[in-house]
Amino acid sequence: MPGLLSSPVCLTVIWFLSWSLRSCSSAQIWTDEVSDVQYGRLESNVTLACGKSQIRTPVVWYHNRSAVLPRHQVTSDGRLVLLHADQSAQGNYSCYNDSGLLLHSVKLRLGHPPGLLSISCQVPNHSFVRCSWEEHVKTFLPAKYNASFKGTGLEWRPCIVNVAIKHCDVELPAFWQTFHTLRITQTNDLGSETTYARFKLHELLKPNPPESVSVKEQDGFPKKLVISWNIPSSWPVGDAFPLMFHVRYRPHGSMYWSEIYSSDSEVVVLDALAGHVHQVQVRARDDVNSESQWSEWTPMFFGRPWAAYTTPDPVEDPDDFYTFNTTPETPTENPRDSTSDDEGNVGLMILLVSFSVVILTTVLSLIFIVWLRQRRRDHATIQERASGQDEVHANLM
Repeated sequence: MPGLLSSPVCLTVIWFLSWSLRSCSSAQIWTDEVSDVQYGRLESNVTLACGKSQIRTPVVWYHNRSAVLPRHQVTSDGRLVLLHADQSAQGNYSCYNDSGLLLHSVKLRLGHPPGLLSISCQVPNHSFVRCSWEEHVKTFLPAKYNASFKGTGLEWRPCIVNVAIKHCDVELPAFWQTFHTLRITQTNDLGSETTYARFKLHELLKPNPPESVSVKEQDGFPKKLVISWNIPSSWPVGDAFPLMFHVRYRPHGSMYWSEIYSSDSEVVVLDALAGHVHQVQVRARDDVNSESQWSEWTPMFFGRPWAAYTTPDPVEDPDDFYTFNTTPETPTENPRDSTSDDEGNVGLMILLVSFSVVILTTVLSLIFIVWLRQRRRDHATIQERASGQDEVHANLM
């Protein structure tokens, strides 16, 4: 057996098998590198290497299986340099040797590193803060965000991030602190940037609008309206943080509002215009913190005081006034009244009369001009005849 293994034939077979195994191993390496992704900056020169080893033989590059490449240069070691690469330069790049063997493949993505963010925060109550942001620089690349929040002199605490909607939430902030700081770090494959925002929570405090607004009549009182509502569901229930409410109302179509301020969730209007539909809106603010903000107004609600004999409204469906307690409606414009119609008719009549006078004046002027020209022609004819008679008389003499 030792003699057999040392024979030239066996040594040749062993060498061939070893070379085949090395070739398979090398092929497996190139296959593993096909999945590479490389990131580069837009409008800059981007260099793509043909694998990890130094290539000394000539290579051919393809972009998305096409030999047509963006503006480029190929270096002596087989690297592809894309010049001032734009969005069209993105895609899959592959390099081959002069025998057509695939050496390396890479996917190129282009974009920008992160820039500073524009941050804004909403504080709907004393126990919750939501901060959102917008990018000043459009990166064109997927990004990760890390956010943290703290009051003056306190430790940083996480602000829970929602990447899809680009906001983060903080529960139970240290509201008694005067200043608070939010820190957001945006990171992508080209770099990272941290943005800081400093603000006062008590100045940003802005409740959500009141809910379930109801406008009801009171039987037997043609000038009364009972307006009620619920506090925002996002506002904590209890006496620790009372709300002040601002109610405004007016007859439908009027330009002027009447106002009532109340700490209760119901008011009674005593000066409603009898027989008319009224528009009603309500908003809220923290009653203790004078630097807080008023909420947005609720949608417009409608109601009409009690009437002994109700006549149908010529424009609006009377049945609509029984649904105002649950559904906000959009106010419509007032129809034109008879006065505006009469004014329009008078204006039209004046316009027609003026137009008739202009036409008549023009016709009379044309007639006068024609008559004047004809008279001049007749006068010239008479003079010619008189001149001819004088010449005849002179000849006879």
